[in-house]
Amino acid sequence: MAELKMPEINYVIVAGNLTKDPVFRETTNGTPVVNFSIASNRKFKDSSNQWQEDVCYVGVVAWNKLAESCRDRLKKGSAVLVDGELQSRSWKSEDGHNRSIVEIKARRIQFLNKRLIGTENGTLKEDEVTSVSDDDNDYTEDSFDKFLSDEESNLIKQSGTESTDEKGN
Repeated sequence: MAELKMPEINYVIVAGNLTKDPVFRETTNGTPVVNFSIASNRKFKDSSNQWQEDVCYVGVVAWNKLAESCRDRLKKGSAVLVDGELQSRSWKSEDGHNRSIVEIKARRIQFLNKRLIGTENGTLKEDEVTSVSDDDNDYTEDSFDKFLSDEESNLIKQSGTESTDEKGN
């Protein structure tokens, strides 16, 4: 009888808000790395049919240009959509105890907050929601729009045009 083989799938997508400012550093050979954690909320009805909310805190690590983009664009409270894989690592703490953590190694991060950017004539305009990839991987589809329903996509497009109309542009 042939042995069954478990598929090798390690894929995570999670959305949430940063719990603190990201911590940026460089390895001894100069590779940029950033760590941050996000809070992802889940709403559900309990056994008495009352709405409850549960929060899951997830650590994220990003490398190279993705780390630099996170350093430049993220702060406490920023909303992100992270696409990556779970990884575990272990180390010995300063007090001599063995520690371990499971976190998401980010492949792509979509920054969900808009930001104000300057233009040539000195006026400010809103930057688009942006998605940044880890530069070590070749992704042909870099947008998370495929995960939105048509209704959600239309709402996002409408809210973008409404905010522009309100500013008189």
